Amino acid sequence: MRSSLTAFILLLASATTFAAENHQYIIERTIPGAQQLTAEELKAISQKSRAVLDSLGPEIQWQQSYVAEDKFYCVYKAPNKEIIAKHAKLGGFPADKIVEVSGIIGPQTAD
Repeated sequence: MRSSLTAFILLLASATTFAAENHQYIIERTIPGAQQLTAEELKAISQKSRAVLDSLGPEIQWQQSYVAEDKFYCVYKAPNKEIIAKHAKLGGFPADKIVEVSGIIGPQTAD
């Protein structure tokens, strides 16, 4: 039991350290009809986002995005919220909410 508790504490500590060192953020973007965008439309959005990211430099990195109903949920690494807001403004993307990840859990957390 003690080793399981120790493993759990180490897992939580490493997840929190990961998020803190890399400043990972989740961005919520409301885009009406997002779930109905075609592959070509998603490609165009991705290309525009990447072009803006290239202009901002390597300190901001797009990890991935999830399309769910009328929302995009995007995961980024960045030094702060301000550069993410700048990316959104330059790209013409909404950024309704930008939150910093404070920890990461998953199925392995239960072990």
